Amino acid sequence: MSFVPPDISTAFAAVLIITSFVTSALTAALGLGGGVAMLAVMGLGMPVTTVLPVHGVVQTGSNAGRVIIQWKHLVRPLLLWFTVGSVIGIAVGASVVVSIPDALAKWALALFILWSVYRKKPQAGASRHGKRYFVAGGAVSSFCTMLVGATGPLVAALIAGTGLVKQPLVATHAACMVIQHGLKILAFGTLGFAYAAWAPMLVAMIASGVLGTWVGTRTLDNLPEKHFKLGFKIVMTLVSLHMIWQTF
Repeated sequence: MSFVPPDISTAFAAVLIITSFVTSALTAALGLGGGVAMLAVMGLGMPVTTVLPVHGVVQTGSNAGRVIIQWKHLVRPLLLWFTVGSVIGIAVGASVVVSIPDALAKWALALFILWSVYRKKPQAGASRHGKRYFVAGGAVSSFCTMLVGATGPLVAALIAGTGLVKQPLVATHAACMVIQHGLKILAFGTLGFAYAAWAPMLVAMIASGVLGTWVGTRTLDNLPEKHFKLGFKIVMTLVSLHMIWQTF
């Protein structure tokens, strides 16, 4: 079995491993953003049909690490109803994703990234804790993850509406993403995606991500947040515009 999958070059494989490290460090420092950045870079050198399954595995590994660290802060009742909704959303999304043209998928990915970067931050404090709220939120965000991949901002907005404080918010968000990405992995496997060809590469990217998380918690927290966010917006905008340009 070759270490580098046939869908990508050796140089781009190295880029992906480095990107996994950097984006995990980003998420460790700011709580969000790494998944969107990883998705953007993948979209530059991978077939669209490969991006979402591979992204799902890498993000499952990244979020699982945060769940383990923050285990005692999980809000478990929320996870139950989110899972119910996610199963519904993944099932419906799986029936749609196979029929989306490559160009349309790239536009969707690019526009979603731009929305994630420039959206208004959700305001905490809304008192929506009902089962239907989380079932519906899980269904909608999981349907979207089958189409655009990195729905972390959508799920964060859902959870932020409960008014959770920082540690329970981070832990529960990471657990929701593990559930969502895990179901997505199963769905794409059912649709025939060959994960075995990507296995060595995925192991390397997940290991790099774990190291990035460790480094990020110790270094990036000290960077001026406003400068870092400005740079992040600029890079994500350029990458998104490049993805759109590829469709012409």
